[in-house]
Amino acid sequence: MSAKDKDCGHHHDHYQQFLRRLAAVLLALTIIVGIVIFIIWAVLRPSKPHFILQDVTVFSLNASTSPNLLSLSMQVTISSRNPNDRIGVYYLQMDVYGAYRGQQVTLPTLLPSTYQGHRDIVVWSPFLSGDAVPVAPDVAVSLQQDKNIGAVLFNVKMDGQVKWKVGTWISGRYHLNVNCPAFIKFGNADHHAIALGSAMKFQIVQSCHVEV
Repeated sequence: MSAKDKDCGHHHDHYQQFLRRLAAVLLALTIIVGIVIFIIWAVLRPSKPHFILQDVTVFSLNASTSPNLLSLSMQVTISSRNPNDRIGVYYLQMDVYGAYRGQQVTLPTLLPSTYQGHRDIVVWSPFLSGDAVPVAPDVAVSLQQDKNIGAVLFNVKMDGQVKWKVGTWISGRYHLNVNCPAFIKFGNADHHAIALGSAMKFQIVQSCHVEV
């Protein structure tokens, strides 16, 4: 082997050692950054946003049993409060829809992506509607019975994703599920109902169940 070949081999060994050291340094930095983020996350411990269903305005509500169809048009007002002092919240791909007895009865309404700062409150007022939605026979019968009694329990549901923001760091996406019961009393039974032309606005102010 010539001196030139030995020299090339020596440089190759040094280059391999450099790459190994560089990889070790990068791995150590990654671990350190991960530990720092975990410690910050553990110390801050983000709390779930608090959702409240403020009101529901019903424009139309009809059910038929032959065939079993349900038509519903309403507007809801939902507020969210961020209880965290140092953590912001990004709301992404948030769908809102109405459900009755476990069955979705309106089309989902997509809310605009929203950022919520520390201790901030965000309010949405989406329209929800479903025209001649096929439902199970017992669902149509139950709705007619509830209307005759004068009280209907709907559920306003939200399904989407959130990201947490701590300083300049933003977390990955987490699934968010919100369930708001809306107990509506028709006729003269509800003193919190306001007539708006042919529509009825019901003041609900009901806390929602939140899962993240």
